[in-house]
Amino acid sequence: MNNFVQPGEVQSFTAPNGGVLTGLAYKIGQALVVAVASVAQDLPFDGRIRGVFTLPKATGQTWSEGALLYWDNSGKKFTTSAGGNRLSGWAQAEAATGDTTGSVYLDGAAR
Repeated sequence: MNNFVQPGEVQSFTAPNGGVLTGLAYKIGQALVVAVASVAQDLPFDGRIRGVFTLPKATGQTWSEGALLYWDNSGKKFTTSAGGNRLSGWAQAEAATGDTTGSVYLDGAAR
């Protein structure tokens, strides 16, 4: 097979305005990715599109295991609220109301 490019779990993107910091989530077009390394704006970077990550969580919410999670791009946090946010995966574990991070499974789907 000569048309295979890569497995796809990690893909190359161009860093948005302000650059990217390792371990943080970024919306690039319709992709939601977690930066593998920190790079400056307009430079190429590798981003993971699938996997389980500890990422920022909207406080005031309780997450149950398997709950659908949405990326709030303006707040740069995951939420259970669909309104205007991007469906990105689900809660890999429960999270309490006051938690500022949660265990998120990114499924790699563009929505």
